[in-house]
Amino acid sequence: MSDARQARSVLAWLAVANFASGLVAFVVIGLIELLARDFGLSTASTGWVVSIYAIAYAIGSPVLVALTGRWARRSVLATGMCLLIVSALICALAPSFEILLAARIVSALGAGLITPVTSGVAFAVAAPGQQGRAMSAVFFGLTLAQALGIPAGSFIGFQYGWRVAFWLVLAVGLVALAGLWWRIPRTLAVRVNSLRTLGQALASPARMASILFTAVFLGAIYIIHTYFAPLLMGRMGFGRDGVSLGLLALGLGAITGNLVGGWLSDRFGPLRTLTIIGVAQILATPMFSFLPLPAVLVLPWAFLFSALGWAFAVPQQARIVAQAPEAASVTLALNAAAIYLGVAGGAAIGGLVLAHTGLDALGWAAAATMVLAVVHLHLSERMALRAARLPP
Repeated sequence: MSDARQARSVLAWLAVANFASGLVAFVVIGLIELLARDFGLSTASTGWVVSIYAIAYAIGSPVLVALTGRWARRSVLATGMCLLIVSALICALAPSFEILLAARIVSALGAGLITPVTSGVAFAVAAPGQQGRAMSAVFFGLTLAQALGIPAGSFIGFQYGWRVAFWLVLAVGLVALAGLWWRIPRTLAVRVNSLRTLGQALASPARMASILFTAVFLGAIYIIHTYFAPLLMGRMGFGRDGVSLGLLALGLGAITGNLVGGWLSDRFGPLRTLTIIGVAQILATPMFSFLPLPAVLVLPWAFLFSALGWAFAVPQQARIVAQAPEAASVTLALNAAAIYLGVAGGAAIGGLVLAHTGLDALGWAAAATMVLAVVHLHLSERMALRAARLPP
């Protein structure tokens, strides 16, 4: 097999691994009402299946990636996938909500190993000038899981029971595990990371400022994303079918944005790409404060909003890896943790806006937060350039 063909095969199986880890994260969102009914809990209490996952991922991912820094990449990915498989099995058989929550923590730790390491491997096997597209191909699995996981989980759960959804996740995990073990090279030249590497990253204001741009950017996005369904129902008067179409538009936009972001990053560079995306979001998000509008306009606009949001992922990863290539694995893990900080922060800001101002202010709040994100981007870039000029 030629080197180029082998690289494509590796990237394909890394995408499958990300699809499996994404299913673990997103499929449960479509099952919350069923879980609440089955375990006799309120919807708010059942939401802990999402919250506990985010907390465990944000804390566990950087630490586990650092602890396994000297392991072969194939072994790290296989370990993460085994954790996902075991957690899916426990979820499918869980006799109580407490055991289900414990399994979700295991799921988060497995995904926390897989997602940042797949990005690092993609960067390592890609040809020069093709890193953005390679990382985009791998990240495609995660965006596809987001687009399909929520509606698929809901459909399977209502048709066959929520436990069947976790059996499906387990099956996908087994396929991914076999492919990773078969196709990832035993020896792959990557920088060794450790707890010391993690400590150095955490102690670097410039590096952490660059990573935390992820949290600010996604915070702006999730002010809208978290309350998208209430927006469509409360301002557009959409019912179940209309909301489903809106969620489909978001999912298709996420897939498109991921692919376009990689191409833009290779073509224009990460910083310029992120600036363009941020400014475009500042112009796009206020539209959500002018609802109701014709559905023929709102659905394409939702697609554009989601595409712009997910286009940021690859250039941001390429940017932080370029700033510290010797600490790529740990840096990508911290970036993945920042994703969940952003999601939680955006949901919290959106909740405050809803409580004090109402639905009509969400678009303006998202635009204002995105202004902060663009300013943050350029200030952190200056800090990184200044740090790079300092003697070691």
